[in-house]
Amino acid sequence: MSRRGLETGLSAGLLVAALGGIAWATGEPFVFPSLGPTAFVLAFRRRGARARSTRIVGGHAVGAVVGFAAYALVAPGLTLGSSLPAASPDTLRLVTSGAVSVAATSWGMVELDAVHPPACATTLIVSLGLLSTPQSVATIVASVVVLVGVHRAADAMLAEMYGDPTDAGAGS
Repeated sequence: MSRRGLETGLSAGLLVAALGGIAWATGEPFVFPSLGPTAFVLAFRRRGARARSTRIVGGHAVGAVVGFAAYALVAPGLTLGSSLPAASPDTLRLVTSGAVSVAATSWGMVELDAVHPPACATTLIVSLGLLSTPQSVATIVASVVVLVGVHRAADAMLAEMYGDPTDAGAGS
């Protein structure tokens, strides 16, 4: 077992646990699937450019907003379930909403220099009706901001306690 693997795993888990505490206390969806890869990226590349945080928040914000727009325009009131009726108009609307949201999110992230691949999962979560209310979209963006903030605070605390070692894996 490598030290880096252990540190990455513990850090990613603690980042998600911090949001889990907020979700537990508020009953709001502060934890959702695309935060897992984001927590890993932050934990694995502990030290890095401030721009990476901007791309992470920006990418998820683009994904959440675009996903909501696609959902509201193409598939309002529908939700992805465990079984979708074959060849139904509702199923077509949902998959169209998902495809449009991924295409528009990908374009938007590139144009805004906010490329963060997990945001394409965020846009699907919203555009497929899983977290598709304005309040859910706001919660998604807030949770990403909190995740990045907790990461930065932990990084600053560790740097204060142990110095500022160079992280070979850091980068944008």
